[in-house]
Amino acid sequence: MKTITKLIAVAAMTAGTAFAGEGWLTNIEKAQALAKKEGRMVLVDFTGSDWCPPCKALHSKIFLSKEFKAYAKEKLVLVEIDFPRRKQLSDEQKKYNQAQAKKYGLRGVPMVLVFDSKGKQVHKEVGFRGQSPKAYINNLKSLGKPGS
Repeated sequence: MKTITKLIAVAAMTAGTAFAGEGWLTNIEKAQALAKKEGRMVLVDFTGSDWCPPCKALHSKIFLSKEFKAYAKEKLVLVEIDFPRRKQLSDEQKKYNQAQAKKYGLRGVPMVLVFDSKGKQVHKEVGFRGQSPKAYINNLKSLGKPGS
């Protein structure tokens, strides 16, 4: 019985990350706490993962690239705030995502925010310009050190 309870608890804790993909969190505050502890920046992707063509392009061309994954593993804590049309999110996640959209002035997707390790917003970009993974990473590097 204890094993079942533990499995249910683990499933409940990870349910919010199932849609975000490998290595992506779904809570900005948790990501900022982790970033502070590890000295990394936080990249938040506001997306319409299953309906928005520029969001899909950003995901496939940049976020799934080997170059970005290697860079992110060392330098970033990744967060996905998703507004899908077909995928089902929990009511709690939907409410959280809506609150974050309001807090950060979401006007369209994709919108990427970057925070330094202290929680200060250092970048905001709406849309995807089709740049290469190398150019995207260089732009992130130009934002400064995670704690600056």
